[in-house]
Amino acid sequence: MPPRRLIIAITGATGFVYGARALELLRPLEIETHLLVSKSAELTRRYETGISREDLFALADEVHPVGDIGASLASGSFRTLGMLVAPCSIKTMSEIATGTTTNLISRAADVVLKERRRLVLMLRETPLHLGHLRTMTTLTEMGAIMFPPVPAFYARPATLEEMVDHSVARALDLFDIDIDGMPRWGENLHPPGKG
Repeated sequence: MPPRRLIIAITGATGFVYGARALELLRPLEIETHLLVSKSAELTRRYETGISREDLFALADEVHPVGDIGASLASGSFRTLGMLVAPCSIKTMSEIATGTTTNLISRAADVVLKERRRLVLMLRETPLHLGHLRTMTTLTEMGAIMFPPVPAFYARPATLEEMVDHSVARALDLFDIDIDGMPRWGENLHPPGKG
């Protein structure tokens, strides 16, 4: 059976918590995680969270420097389930769409696409102009999945953490990774008066 490996990339857009939480949710599962953190994401981590670099890195099975274009992730022969970019900046999205691989994040994403594996981009930007929308269309046509982290209010989240968890768990669904206890409509969530 092929190894169950997932690449998690964190870029400099707001929403650092999405990538960190994905690593936390994957930790107890039998998924080998490979982490990439952009230089801009390091700044965002300090602005938005209390998590240290060391604690973040400890959540991953392997951490790759973004400048290491000779890393395993740069080759299609290194099998993975795919790649989750959480959050995904406009800069990273644009690099991936044009094949401009300036670092290991965009190179690994390019490899995932060329190998026809799953690439999920939790794009964090609003409002969007026409260039953004066209880039998103291009990536969708290339096989990527655009997954802006939009809260699901039907789950009646009581905290910001619950909203983050739901978005991350839904993104992980796209890799056929099931997160225990995730609210699901028609399963453990029902319309009023049913279930």
